[in-house]
Amino acid sequence: MSERRARPAAKSSAAKGSRKSAWRRALTPPSAPPPAPASDTEPPAPETAEPPSIVQAALYRDGVRVSSPATLADTFRELREQPSGMAWIGLARPTESELLSLAAEFDLHPLSVEDAMEAHQRPKLERYGNTLFVVLSAARYLDAPEEVDFGELHVFVGPDFVITVRHGAAPDLSAVRRRMEETPELLSLGPEAVLYAILDTVVDGYAPVVSGVQNDIDEIETEVFRGDPEVSRRIYELSREMVEFQRATRPLVGMLHSLMAGFAKYGTDEELQRYLRDVADHVTHTSERVDGFRQALTDILTVNATLVTQQQNAEMRALAEAGFEQNEEIKKISSWAAILFAPTLVGTVYGMNFEHMPELHWGFGYPFAILLMAAVCISLYVIFKRRDWL
Repeated sequence: MSERRARPAAKSSAAKGSRKSAWRRALTPPSAPPPAPASDTEPPAPETAEPPSIVQAALYRDGVRVSSPATLADTFRELREQPSGMAWIGLARPTESELLSLAAEFDLHPLSVEDAMEAHQRPKLERYGNTLFVVLSAARYLDAPEEVDFGELHVFVGPDFVITVRHGAAPDLSAVRRRMEETPELLSLGPEAVLYAILDTVVDGYAPVVSGVQNDIDEIETEVFRGDPEVSRRIYELSREMVEFQRATRPLVGMLHSLMAGFAKYGTDEELQRYLRDVADHVTHTSERVDGFRQALTDILTVNATLVTQQQNAEMRALAEAGFEQNEEIKKISSWAAILFAPTLVGTVYGMNFEHMPELHWGFGYPFAILLMAAVCISLYVIFKRRDWL
């Protein structure tokens, strides 16, 4: 897998403090501003508003869309005018002011608003009074780079509203909205039905990821036994993604069981109960598959390390054998050099041609020199032969 995604750095504690004070000020009813002093200067130009991050907002009554407001203010106003309606607001990377206006209108808990602002939260389920706050981690498999892309989704579910705050490309909630609008009898069950449809979409989105990872593991196994030198890096990258995948799927099991435990208390519709049990079965199966992937990658890494060690040992053995053979050749060359050096030394001494040299005029001088050279050479040959140098 290619190196994969880098997340933004966490904000400092000072920045978090300023954010907290911002939404607390925004949720506090403002006092009347003091009158501005008279001035002949021109008033400052109004600041340019940030572009809205509303993906889609709609109002529903009895499972049917009755309005599609363009702004949050219009959504708030029309919802007040239709007490029996339900608002479904979808946001993508919203601004702080948008989240603060939602918090003020729907009485969202400050801690949940802070989580939605900061993002990078782990999947969790929390209830603040009549509002349910859910954090989900969606995933999608990218075929071209062969990597897993993760997105974060925050869902606020109240008595008459559903707010989704999306950080990342996944999941595609427009498909959820279309599916729900095509089944008004399900949408008429209220915000809980929307939440379960979102949960089902997120969990179903894990299936292509599981298939893609399974293919990657199969390819890695082939590369391991083929001796690909880059396979270790790919194993580590995929293992890191599986750790993040585990963080996305494992908490969902407990979250769904918590929702199922509240069926009787909150009077959940029987159809929604069956719907949620099916989602719980899928996420349990996915979580088990991810656990299996992590174990398989650990085993593959162990096998790869063993194969690499064996290859290194074979290379070291080959180098040792080559060195041994080289030493044997050096011994032979050195032995013959020493044997040939002995007669050369004797011949050199007697070839100096000095007038006063022992045995220079001796009749047996020449045979003696030859015998001496032969005796030295034979002696050296016998010595080297006994030492297996020759």
